[in-house]
Amino acid sequence: MIDLLIKDLDKEMTEAETSEKDAQTDYNALMSDAAEKRATDAKALTEKSSAKADTDAALQGHGDAKKAAIAELMATEKYAQSLHSECDWLVQYYDVRKTARSEEIESLHRAKAVLSGADFALVQKQARTFLARRL
Repeated sequence: MIDLLIKDLDKEMTEAETSEKDAQTDYNALMSDAAEKRATDAKALTEKSSAKADTDAALQGHGDAKKAAIAELMATEKYAQSLHSECDWLVQYYDVRKTARSEEIESLHRAKAVLSGADFALVQKQARTFLARRL
């Protein structure tokens, strides 16, 4: 009976050692897998940090470019508005300017004729109201 107990005890010790060896092997495999995963995760984190830094730099550059483009657009719109105002003024006073130019050309022809010897003493002059000064 003691022999039977010793055999049982040896059998249980062998099973325990085998079980412990299997557990140790599983633990070592788990630790090596965890180390590989940590290394992979660290590498991925480094790559993602680098990509984020590049993206942030590109974003900053695009933001600066956008500000410059907006400033240029505003300057262009201001210039277009000034041209529009000039054009409106030219259109608004076209008839007045045309009349004044015609009168100036007519006056120059008369002055040329006077210098050539023509006499306009008896010709009635048209009243000028465009640039006449009122007192």
